Amino acid sequence: MGIENLVKKAFYMGVGIASYATEKAGTTLSELRIQAEKLADEMVERGEITAEEARKLVDDMIKQAQQQTVESSTETESNQVPRRIEIIEEGEESSSTSREKSAQTQENVDDLRKQVELLKQELRNLKQN
Repeated sequence: MGIENLVKKAFYMGVGIASYATEKAGTTLSELRIQAEKLADEMVERGEITAEEARKLVDDMIKQAQQQTVESSTETESNQVPRRIEIIEEGEESSSTSREKSAQTQENVDDLRKQVELLKQELRNLKQN
């Protein structure tokens, strides 16, 4: 399993968790901010992240939630057909394109892992409530 497949799976898992959490949460942005701050505070207490990282994380989560709200309302209003996603198997790309994508994905792997872990924790918190 290549790094690209791992990144794809992590991304899709993150999207799925985010989608599920959004459906289950059904909260306003202020309630989401409170939940995100609690999550960040817990992570700071456990020493998993710094206070600065926690603040940035909360801001990023709120920003993503706002963007998802705008995007979903735009899609609903325009009744768009679902977008087709094409997954290119290894060996189908040119080597230069593959190297460029590998460089890009390598930069994003840690961020995606962090986001997935945060979304997992948020999902656990939502299930407990």
